[in-house]
Amino acid sequence: MPETNLIRVLIVDDHAMTRAGLKFFIKAFADLELLGEASNGEEALALCAQTQPDVILMDMVMPGLDGAETTQLIRQRYPQVQVVALTSFQEGDLVERVLKSGAISYLLKNVSAHELATAIRAAYTGRSTVAPEVTEVLVKATRQEDKLGHDLTEREQEVLALLVEGLTNAQIAERLIISQATVKYHVRGILSKLNANSRAEAVSLAWQHNLVKR
Repeated sequence: MPETNLIRVLIVDDHAMTRAGLKFFIKAFADLELLGEASNGEEALALCAQTQPDVILMDMVMPGLDGAETTQLIRQRYPQVQVVALTSFQEGDLVERVLKSGAISYLLKNVSAHELATAIRAAYTGRSTVAPEVTEVLVKATRQEDKLGHDLTEREQEVLALLVEGLTNAQIAERLIISQATVKYHVRGILSKLNANSRAEAVSLAWQHNLVKR
């Protein structure tokens, strides 16, 4: 296949094992060319400026600039570059942020190699791909009653309960066996959904509205 037909792809993910898996997937398809990889949003912006990829596979939860912020900056500076969100998270507020940031597609990391390649090709031609699970989340969100805390995910409810216990981010991370960056992401989501300005206010609202078991 002529080199001019290759779809030039950039990988952005803070986990080395995930990047390694994605590189393996991309190299398995003759029409895809791997330009490089970045471990955070800042590196992604620099690499994008250097390589001008056609499609970027973008993780959403990263330290520093998260995926939505990085996507928005890339789309502002390089509108010809298409961004495919590739994440383990499917919460409604994150989906909304990502799609508003300019990502053309939203996929979960359990996607198969062929599904991923198809989504990259679709993005290259300006067509969107959204994981069925994400579509279901969006549909459910439109049907939810307007009750404080109704949109908290199961994980956010777990984190909120530990906030009520007075645990720090490090302690929560240890208890739930997740990274502190992921805890920060969930805490930010909790504050946003409860319209709280601080952890203390979120805890107070949790008690007032019976969002945690006493």
